[in-house]
Amino acid sequence: MANDVNPLRDDGDSVQSRPVGGRIAHATGALLAAVGTVLLASCAGVPERVRSTPVVTPSATAATIGLEAAKLAEKEIGVAYRYGGASPQGFDCSGLVYFVYHSLGVNVPRTALAQHQAATPVPQKELRPGDLVFFYTSVDHVGIYLGNHQFIHAPSSGKTVTKGSLNEPYFQLSFAGGGRLVNP
Repeated sequence: MANDVNPLRDDGDSVQSRPVGGRIAHATGALLAAVGTVLLASCAGVPERVRSTPVVTPSATAATIGLEAAKLAEKEIGVAYRYGGASPQGFDCSGLVYFVYHSLGVNVPRTALAQHQAATPVPQKELRPGDLVFFYTSVDHVGIYLGNHQFIHAPSSGKTVTKGSLNEPYFQLSFAGGGRLVNP
């Protein structure tokens, strides 16, 4: 068709139309425009909740950073679980840890196993707020300790970030250890 137009030709400052042959070119241009519109619309997405991100100074103590990590994690309660997620749009367990600690300027690996390997081991009796708690024998789940046997974690698909208790039989049986990312 001689009247088909490719609206995606760019000749510098303005987009210009030019005739192209065939319906395929016209359909392709329309498809690309539609996909672009959908992608831009999805970028807007759900408005992100407003959060205050604390600024951690070099003089901040490990305990202070741990307390801030616990507070930040609590703010994420209710956010949907998303496999591979590491943002308030959705978290998996290690993504929650990654997000919280990166918000505080602490470099953290991305997976539960790598986080376990990077953390300094801490006995359960010595856990402090902000420490990590790991579960299962292959260390495939992690949470952020709050104190008083409570922790925050992103449990699994279909659930949301929530509090758990180390006193629950399920977590007692699968507890793999505690770890501290920031040491004095």
